[in-house]
Amino acid sequence: MSESSSSAFIELRNVHKKLGWQQILRGVDLKVHRGETLAIIGPSGEGKTVMMKHVIGLMRPDRGEVIVEGVHVEKLTDRQMAPIRKKVSMMFQNAALFDSMTVEENVAFPLVEAGVKDRKEIRDRVQEVLEVVDLAEHGKKLPVNLSGGMRKRAGIARAIVGHSHCILYDEPTASLDPVVSDVIDQMILRLQKRFGVTSLVVTHDMKSMFKIANRIAMLKRGVIHFLGTPEELRNSPDPEVQDFIEGRSGICA
Repeated sequence: MSESSSSAFIELRNVHKKLGWQQILRGVDLKVHRGETLAIIGPSGEGKTVMMKHVIGLMRPDRGEVIVEGVHVEKLTDRQMAPIRKKVSMMFQNAALFDSMTVEENVAFPLVEAGVKDRKEIRDRVQEVLEVVDLAEHGKKLPVNLSGGMRKRAGIARAIVGHSHCILYDEPTASLDPVVSDVIDQMILRLQKRFGVTSLVVTHDMKSMFKIANRIAMLKRGVIHFLGTPEELRNSPDPEVQDFIEGRSGICA
């Protein structure tokens, strides 16, 4: 894919962020191309989720630019961010479902918040996305009655019900067994193929990453340490990259 700005759905330019006394991001430069799945990897505590939250305006950079479909969002108010949040949705690590709402009500929530009044439209769109994530028969259940994988799929349904162009996934396969993780991976691939969704995925799951990603960025020491295809990552001569993907600590017993 071209590295031109026109091909980028999301672009971060020299993004810096400090939390308390700790400098988290130290000049992140990154482009996420339209229609691709870009995985973000790196050691824990390096700012992967922090970086992602800048895209949807949950955090603002101390310095730098965050651009979504050509719009500089780093200085927008929450009200001004509303059109961006219709295009970009986020699936949090724990799915962040409302315990007192059924699956259908949870999935419908973004539509209600967006001011959709037509109950039939809401019902039809909720049913459509529940079928996409294979939860059509579980819409009346409360989150407490769902397995971990089903809650993740409900979170995906809620993220796509508003016809988002881009989904941000925060550890979508965390705490799931390998079979359920594969189900989530297939969902991400299905959404990319069926709807042309752009995906940004923070993950520590190397097997999942190699399965779903078109490109991979490794965040380390507050900057992008590596950026390339899965094949380029596998063949990287960088020992820090290889130690990370192989799970080697470098500490001798």
